Amino acid sequence: MGDMANSSIEFHPKPQQQREAPHAGGFGCTLAELRSLMELRGAEALQKVQEAYGDVSGLCRRLKTSPTEGLADNANDLEKRRQIYGQNFIPPKQPKTFLQLVWEALQDVTLIILEVAAIVSLGLSFYAPPGEESEACGNVSAGAEDEGEAEAGWIEGAAILLSVICVVLVTAFNDWSKEKQFRGLQSRIEQEQKFTVIRNGQLLQVPVAALVVGDIAQVKYGDLLPADGVLIQGNDLKIDESSLTGESDHVRKSADKDPMLLSGTHVMEGSGRMVVTAVGVNSQTGIIFTLLGAGGEEEEKKDKKAKKQDGAVAMEMQPLKSAEGGEMEEREKKKANVPKKEKSVLQGKLTKLAVQIGKAGLVMSAITVIILVLYFVIETFVIEGRVWLAECTPVYVQYFVKFFIIGVTVLVVAVPEGLPLAVTISLAYSVKKMMRDNNLVRHLDACETMGNATAICSDKTGTLTTNRMTVVQSYLGDTHYKEIPAPSALTPKILDLLVHAISINSAYTTKILPPEKEGALRRQVGNKTECALLGFVLDLKQDFQPVREQIPEDKLYKVYTFNSVRKSMSTVIRMPDGGFRLFSKGASEILLKKCTNILNSNGELRNFRPRDRDDMVKKIIEPMACDGLRTICIAYRDFSATQEPDWDNETEVVGDLTCIAVVGIEDPVRPEVPEAIRKCQRAGITVRMVTGDNINTARAIAAKCGIIQPGEDFLCLEGKEFNRRIRNEKGEIEQERLDKVWPKLRVLARSSPTDKHTLVKGIIDSTTGEQRQVVAVTGDGTNDGPALKKADVGFAMGIAGTDVAKEASDIILTDDNFTSIVKAVMWGRNVYDSISKFLQFQLTVNVVAVIVAFTGACITQDSPLKAVQMLWVNLIMDTFASLALATEPPTESLLLRKPYGRDKPLISRTMMKNILGHAVYQLTIIFTLLFVGELFFDIDSGRNAPLHSPPSEHYTIIFNTFVMMQLFNEINARKIHGERNVFHGIFGNPIFCTIVLGTFAIQIVIVQFGGKPFSCSPLSTEQWLWCLFVGVGELVWGQVIATIPTSQLKCLKEAGHGPGKDEMTDEELAEGEEEIDHAERELRRGQILWFRGLNRIQTQVCWGGKKG
Repeated sequence: MGDMANSSIEFHPKPQQQREAPHAGGFGCTLAELRSLMELRGAEALQKVQEAYGDVSGLCRRLKTSPTEGLADNANDLEKRRQIYGQNFIPPKQPKTFLQLVWEALQDVTLIILEVAAIVSLGLSFYAPPGEESEACGNVSAGAEDEGEAEAGWIEGAAILLSVICVVLVTAFNDWSKEKQFRGLQSRIEQEQKFTVIRNGQLLQVPVAALVVGDIAQVKYGDLLPADGVLIQGNDLKIDESSLTGESDHVRKSADKDPMLLSGTHVMEGSGRMVVTAVGVNSQTGIIFTLLGAGGEEEEKKDKKAKKQDGAVAMEMQPLKSAEGGEMEEREKKKANVPKKEKSVLQGKLTKLAVQIGKAGLVMSAITVIILVLYFVIETFVIEGRVWLAECTPVYVQYFVKFFIIGVTVLVVAVPEGLPLAVTISLAYSVKKMMRDNNLVRHLDACETMGNATAICSDKTGTLTTNRMTVVQSYLGDTHYKEIPAPSALTPKILDLLVHAISINSAYTTKILPPEKEGALRRQVGNKTECALLGFVLDLKQDFQPVREQIPEDKLYKVYTFNSVRKSMSTVIRMPDGGFRLFSKGASEILLKKCTNILNSNGELRNFRPRDRDDMVKKIIEPMACDGLRTICIAYRDFSATQEPDWDNETEVVGDLTCIAVVGIEDPVRPEVPEAIRKCQRAGITVRMVTGDNINTARAIAAKCGIIQPGEDFLCLEGKEFNRRIRNEKGEIEQERLDKVWPKLRVLARSSPTDKHTLVKGIIDSTTGEQRQVVAVTGDGTNDGPALKKADVGFAMGIAGTDVAKEASDIILTDDNFTSIVKAVMWGRNVYDSISKFLQFQLTVNVVAVIVAFTGACITQDSPLKAVQMLWVNLIMDTFASLALATEPPTESLLLRKPYGRDKPLISRTMMKNILGHAVYQLTIIFTLLFVGELFFDIDSGRNAPLHSPPSEHYTIIFNTFVMMQLFNEINARKIHGERNVFHGIFGNPIFCTIVLGTFAIQIVIVQFGGKPFSCSPLSTEQWLWCLFVGVGELVWGQVIATIPTSQLKCLKEAGHGPGKDEMTDEELAEGEEEIDHAERELRRGQILWFRGLNRIQTQVCWGGKKG
């Protein structure tokens, strides 16, 4: 199914066919016609529609669809439309194949050096020097006559190659599974995206990929448009087209002025219905993606085709006639091909650390090789005075290759290539587990940033509360009802007005459906506040459906939709007598100011003066708000047929109202929230509530949640007061004024989206504390987008959130619940700790192995640990340890400490103490074994063995002891804060246990049966027990180290700070260019034309298409 969508051009009917059959498949428009129509804007577009089709309903007729009923939900018809006009799906970039990943893993420099060395070693081992008088070449093959040992020279080279292959496969497999997980994640985000269409007169939610040309789609506030279309009917519709045009002003759309709606743009206000005219690769987004070569390989195919079909294509290759089109496209192409690397704070610190260690390793290995070569040359040619004979050359070269391999081995062990692997595994593992905790992570690094969070700015509705709203109190006809009144208690006139005002003046997509199961609650669909009001109508034993059927949506005369500035919604209908009636609902303190009358108990008008309003606020509204209720005022106004007002003058129209009722809506606090907030506070995270509700309601809810506690010094401000405090006389925001407000601020009420953004930006930019604040923000509305983007971690609501909010966020909360944020903090801290555990283990091995190989080589001309053994140790340390330590599950104790902050070094003093302490133990043991081991075990010494001599028990014991110590030290590494009990929770991590036991088992096999390739000779039980005994000593030694207080060791340096601003190297800067950070991307919006906003759609459309 995906093949059809392979390239935009494949959908084109060939020019000849167009002449014969002008209208494809019996529809009245061809694909090319629709595409050229969608490239026009504003008046031009309107003119084209009128010339070609008469009007929009003419276009609908040609597309065989009804503006009111939509398409018949007929599978054959839908399939036919997909055949002709394409499907709403942009083919994704091909994921890298396993072989490509293997090839990438092979690019690693150290591995290449090893491969070369191994191949040279192999080649030389097959070359036998002529003649047997090798005596002349020194003590090369003494003892090599033992049963064809000489023939076994190839084994070492082969073994090195084999271990390289192992490392490469493991790395590639990890990358592959990471990629697969990430794609799975993307597809899950995409599958969840549905869009509302009308089919057979029914409103249906269909996956975005199932949209076809001719569908009638409902667009509403907060939608991300998934296809191009022409507006049929709109209410106050405003679109943010910046993702396509770079212009940040919102564009007003209406059926009679500018009806063109484009995919990838955001609905910022209002609602409407459109007929879909272009989908997938033929939509504006799709055309751009085709230009950017979203399909990579399809580019070449297209180029070939483009030459054949010059005429048809030339026109479509300029989707937006931008002046700088040419250069931009070139630049875009490059942009699109550079993969966006996400580098987090942690990865920055790690890369820096790895480079430092790598450099040190390089120096050490170079010195090792030089010393070995010099030693050999002086010993052979100077002291023994031999002459370099031609036939001895291969023998000498073999020696040099052996030295070179030892040098490379030192380097391999020194370079911690396991670091990036550990981060990847840890993050991928966390992300996978976080899915179970209802966190859908969109950007990997958000997971780790969350561990450093110091402040959370949370919405109230839906996050701290259940978002299941119900009307519990009301003020109707001069009476304050504390529960739902009986219908008989109300005058019929009031009841009728109230039912009409609620039923008509709310989105028709908002409904209350009967419960799914007997005895369950009624299902609320759409805006929750409106659901509460419709529920109130049902509780009054009335019904809203008949009213809506009597006055369908297209009969509404004018709609002023809800937005964050108005904080109210009004709808105008035409009365039978030719006059008009306006219904309005909104925040009570805002709407009551516009009321001049109120209905009394008989349903008659009575004057409503400012004094009455103050009375009402004190006696009705404030008590309701102090109970944590949200108050909504419902009002109306009549206009006679003769005095039709200017509908665009909104302040004039929505004024002089008559109040029908004030209702108090309850949105109960989620039962688990107070405990979650307590955990946050204990973990050193300040929770602030930012809400559009009034201050009394907000304060009541904040107290219930535990955000504010009695006796604390805190601030609860309204948006206006907040702005007054932080702005100077000129109205500019001053950081020092903000710094006086935010530390104590706990509740910001009646806040606008800009206030939220200002607060977040102010906290992040503040320099008052000892470290920069890391701020997490939750949001669900379109207007929360800027704050979510500005925050270090933006959480969008998976259920209540709009597409725009999800687009701007880093993590999506699939259950909209605050407790999931606490889980995210736990996982974030766990990632950080896992990396630290791994580092502590890895660096101990590094230090020991490098020193052993280096001193061993210098003193005995041979590394006690052979190349293949080193590679095995490397595999344990890097791959297995990163798996074992990076998958430790988080514990509640992580929430008992303060956040680390951005500048905390990766390796703390305690860790440094552990690393050096264990290194001392291991080095002491190994050197003791190396120099006096043969006496202790009563075996032959393995020192100064000639080339190709059989493996000695002596060196096998050293290798085995070394590995045993690492195994037990891995258990020590599980704790990094100096805890005593290193076994705590060890069985909670099956991966860890499996890996430790598995490594142990493989080690037994290697030692007992590894033979020549691993330079091992089998050991007796007694020798094994000694090795184990020394290994267990690590645990005892760990306790000794834990006893030494870190505070006494002032000399210990911390390591692995984040890269400083001035320390960026040229390469990093060049990389930085590619890694345009989201915030900068915002600034360069106009420049990065339409790329950013389309990023998601591409994946969304393709994933949807794959499933569709």
